[in-house]
Amino acid sequence: MATRRLEKVRSEPGGESASPSSVAASASSGAHLGAAGDAALTFEQAIARLGEIVDSLEEGEQPLEESIALFEEGMTLAKSSQEILDRAERRIEELLGVDSQGKPIVREIEPD
Repeated sequence: MATRRLEKVRSEPGGESASPSSVAASASSGAHLGAAGDAALTFEQAIARLGEIVDSLEEGEQPLEESIALFEEGMTLAKSSQEILDRAERRIEELLGVDSQGKPIVREIEPD
């Protein structure tokens, strides 16, 4: 199951894997989710970038320091993406919630 999820993460929307040059370009841009002052990525962009990082690390052709930087970026992306998924899950649970009488529970949802 984990392999299927990993393969799904690696594919970009067109079904193609990222090229090493796009991985290098993305790594040098430093754009990732979550850290203050960085460019904000959508969930989909973060997952695509995470796939690029996984591919690059699996190839193992970059120096150790660059590998560590990519790993750190990947961990930040994974954590931020998980937080986005957790918020979405809470929103869905609120939307589907009912009280003891079977009536929908209505409350304001905080925007992202």
